[in-house]
Amino acid sequence: MGTPQNQYTGLMTTGQLADFEIPYQQLKRLVELSMTLNSTLDLDDLLELIVTTAAELLNCDAASILLYDEKNPRLYFAAATDSNPVQLAETPVPIDGSLAGTIFRTNQHLILNNVEDDPRHYSLVSEHIKFKVKTLLGVPMSIRDRTVGVLEAVNKQVGLFDQRDAALLSVTAAHAAIALDNTRLLQTTKKALQQVKESDQLKSNFLSLASHELRTPLGIIIGYSTFLKEDGRGQTSNHASQVLTAARKMRSLLDEMNNLAMLKSDEMILKLRKVPVQEILSSACEGIREFAATHDQGLIFALPDTPLYVNVDFHKTSLAFTNLLNNAIRFSPQGSDITLGAVQSEEDVLVWVQDQGTGIPADQLQKIFEEFYQIETPTSRHYGGLGIGLTIAKGIIEAQDGQIWAESEGKGAAATFKVLLPAA
Repeated sequence: MGTPQNQYTGLMTTGQLADFEIPYQQLKRLVELSMTLNSTLDLDDLLELIVTTAAELLNCDAASILLYDEKNPRLYFAAATDSNPVQLAETPVPIDGSLAGTIFRTNQHLILNNVEDDPRHYSLVSEHIKFKVKTLLGVPMSIRDRTVGVLEAVNKQVGLFDQRDAALLSVTAAHAAIALDNTRLLQTTKKALQQVKESDQLKSNFLSLASHELRTPLGIIIGYSTFLKEDGRGQTSNHASQVLTAARKMRSLLDEMNNLAMLKSDEMILKLRKVPVQEILSSACEGIREFAATHDQGLIFALPDTPLYVNVDFHKTSLAFTNLLNNAIRFSPQGSDITLGAVQSEEDVLVWVQDQGTGIPADQLQKIFEEFYQIETPTSRHYGGLGIGLTIAKGIIEAQDGQIWAESEGKGAAATFKVLLPAA
């Protein structure tokens, strides 16, 4: 097949624009386009801006963008001046045997000033939108050595398309490819975040619903087992005691689920007041002392006699430390001690809970505060819990402008959880 008349092909680089004398208005328009593209995040607006600017720069009847469809190897019209992109997209353009496909495959620009004589002209598009193409200039849209589409200008209004036009359109295509890639990346990120948000919402709804629906039957079980334990005799009382212990453990898990659901839905109400941190720790220990006794563990206080006042919600902060103590007890060996300490630290009060447990690897000191995260794998667990106690503690502390973190020299080296609370 011979080369059609007035056809020019080649790889046009942005640097070649300097080889041509470009009018000031066109250079100014290119700069404006670059600035606008970098500030436009809506894909449809971006596409419309590119084709409109391309048609204006080259003084032609129309311009269009064809993008590559990776799922179905072909090109499709994403935008065109004075045309309905939905209508254009109804007619896909093949990679082989079309002008746009040739530009895409070769990654070279194409100047064709007598389109009707070229057998590669895909006339179905022209027929579909009732637009007759006489002259055409097309350039590849590439980014990071990857061609993502084709930018075309058709029907030069005065004269014919030349190499200067190709240089102008190539610069436009280069800016457009970067802007499109950034916008697509942003849309993909937004979509992923939305899916994560929806997943988190479903999880929060489940936690709230489960903790609510299970509370009533659990209350009945606790009531009857308490009655049987007190009034029963021998084996009946022992069985009732076991049921009561299991039910109370279940209620504790439901409380954790409910607290996490409140944290995630921002429904937690904080009543801040001036209170000694010693009272908060004493309240937390009362709620955990029985659990510690079952492990033959002692609670040691390293607290000053002088009250250390903090400005927090008493009950919520007590719950946070209860969770920290519960974590320390579960991961410490039988017969060990848990130490609670506090000291004034400039405008804050530093509190710590130190265990003698299994320690925390350095790469997991932050991860342990993530919800449902546990160092052990589900198939090799030795310790109970849902893995949300530390998450709840972190949420409560940070909601009151405090800080919480864990320190450990590694596996087998115990751990210390430190909390910084605003002093009153």
